[in-house]
Amino acid sequence: MEVLKQLEKDYLQAFKAKNELAVLVLRQLKTAITNAEIVKKREKLTAEEITKLLRSEVKKRREAIELYQRGGRPELADKEKREIEVVSQYLPPELGEDEIKRKIAEVIKQLGVSGPPATGKVMSAVMKELAGQADGSLVSQLVKAALEE
Repeated sequence: MEVLKQLEKDYLQAFKAKNELAVLVLRQLKTAITNAEIVKKREKLTAEEITKLLRSEVKKRREAIELYQRGGRPELADKEKREIEVVSQYLPPELGEDEIKRKIAEVIKQLGVSGPPATGKVMSAVMKELAGQADGSLVSQLVKAALEE
């Protein structure tokens, strides 16, 4: 819950400082958290659920950046990048590629599988163990590469 308190505190500071971008993004995050709580029948979100929600918000913005760049709108892509910077302040640091590769190798060894057909099993196990510490698309690429070897 300390993420929520920090979010609220930063929102008030940004509002007083007239930092429009931070106010906009933090307001969106607070709304997303409130909506998620409503879906859970007004139960407070756990720290893991908040982290998952924040990662989802970052993912949405990354997808928007890609679309804006394809559409020839670099100014909007830059705005989305700045929004990602604001949201990322509330996320734990992601694991590096080497650490993810090590974890993938461990899981493959534990499961005793090989080849592309095992991708689903390995992905499921790796994502459970990394729980919010790595981007799913990166993990997917690394799992596929590891199973093709």
